[in-house]
Amino acid sequence: MTAKECILGRRSIRQFKDTPIPEDVLTEIVETASFAPSWKNTQITRYIAITGELKEKIASECTDAYKKNGEIISNAPTLIAITMITKRSGYERDGSFSTSKGSGWQMFDAGIAAQTFCLAAHEKGIGSVILGIFDDAKAASILGLSEDRELVALVPIGYPAEEPAAPKRKPVDDLLSYQ
Repeated sequence: MTAKECILGRRSIRQFKDTPIPEDVLTEIVETASFAPSWKNTQITRYIAITGELKEKIASECTDAYKKNGEIISNAPTLIAITMITKRSGYERDGSFSTSKGSGWQMFDAGIAAQTFCLAAHEKGIGSVILGIFDDAKAASILGLSEDRELVALVPIGYPAEEPAAPKRKPVDDLLSYQ
C-alpha cells in the first residue's frame, strides 16, 4: 500500500468485529506511529491500550455529552487513549516559548501522532475513529494519569465491521491559494 492509498483509503470506523487485536500488531502500529514528527523531536505522545472493564467504565461514565461515543467505545475491542507529556513541545528549557504559538505546539504534535497512529493501523487492517467529545477530567482520573500528562483523544480501534464511503471533499481550488 502506498502512502497515498493509505490516506485515501482510511475512514473513520465506528462498527467493529469483536476480534481482539494481537499485541504484536498493536506494538507494530505504535512503533510506526513513533516516527511522527514533533517539536524539536520531543516525542511527547504516549498511547494507552484499554480493554475489558476499564474500557467499559470509560464508555459508560465519560460519554454523557455524546452517548454515541460510549456505544462506539463499547463496540471496539480496544480503546487507545492518546496522551501527551505536557510542557515540553513548544517550550524552551527555561520554560519560555520560542514562538507565539505557545503551548499550542503540544496539541499539534499529538494530533500529528494520532493521525499517524490511525494511518499505521489502517495499513494493518485495523479501523479507528478519533473521538474528542468525552469527559477529559473523568477519563484521565479513571486512567490514573499523572499531573504531567494530558489526555488528548480516545481512539476506539478494531477490525472494521463496516466500509463507509469517502465523504465529499472540497475541491483543491477551495483549499489551495498562491500569493
